[in-house]
Amino acid sequence: MNIVAINGSPRKNGNTAILLGKALEGAASKGAETELIQLYDLNYKGCISCFACKRKGGKSYGKCAVKDDLSEIFAKIEQADALILGSPIYFGEITGAMRSFLERLFFPYLVYDDEYSVLFPKKIKTGFIFTMNAPERMLKEIKYDMKFKGYEGILTRFFGSAKTLAATDTWQFEDYSKYETSAFDVDAKAKRRREVFPQDCQQAFDLGAELIG
Repeated sequence: MNIVAINGSPRKNGNTAILLGKALEGAASKGAETELIQLYDLNYKGCISCFACKRKGGKSYGKCAVKDDLSEIFAKIEQADALILGSPIYFGEITGAMRSFLERLFFPYLVYDDEYSVLFPKKIKTGFIFTMNAPERMLKEIKYDMKFKGYEGILTRFFGSAKTLAATDTWQFEDYSKYETSAFDVDAKAKRRREVFPQDCQQAFDLGAELIG
């Protein structure tokens, strides 16, 4: 069994990366081989709408025709038993790097037939970890919870099943005094980092174990 994790954050050691690492630890505890891929290390861009993946009889039918750093990643995902994605939320959305990655990942597998069939060759378990500075109450206030359910739905549509985890009110700076952060109660954020983030880490560990188990 093997699991691939995709970090859509520019921070290789930030909240998203930490939680993905915990998820991989959980998968490893069930005997899985693990790999963490940093999107910001790769050279690629979003879908260029060439439609080579839709051309009947074409050599790239059902595959992305663009050859760049994502080609190897897509091959690894097709060989994986589980996939877990991670992204911080910037201005209400996943990062541009993750969005471009998902365009390239999903579109070649989508068939323009009467049922909008999916060409991914097998069913795998998937997960998506979201991290954000926004407090937990805003999940419903600005409908982040619905957005995350949407990603869960599309992952289920293409791969078979999906789970999501949202870590809110995250710790952003090593030293808040060096930045303009008067909007925040730094002591409260520090307390949440000590008391709640370890729970987020445990949930990520459990998620990784579940994706393999």
